[in-house]
Amino acid sequence: MDVTIRTEFIKLDSFMKWCGAVGLGSEAKAYILDGLVKINGEVVLQRGKKVYPGDVVEFNGETYRAVKESE
Repeated sequence: MDVTIRTEFIKLDSFMKWCGAVGLGSEAKAYILDGLVKINGEVVLQRGKKVYPGDVVEFNGETYRAVKESE
């Protein structure tokens, strides 16, 4: 699923809320710290990790690709 972001980057926990993968930031934090989230195929343990356009986030069997909003 493509997820449009309006900025140069978005922090991983915010990205997970923005795309609807989680309802709360605390949920995102727990999943990230448990090693259940990947960016571009690599497990990420930092909730503040920056997600840039083109990055692919994998979580709970779903794939989310960050895309830059067209200007």
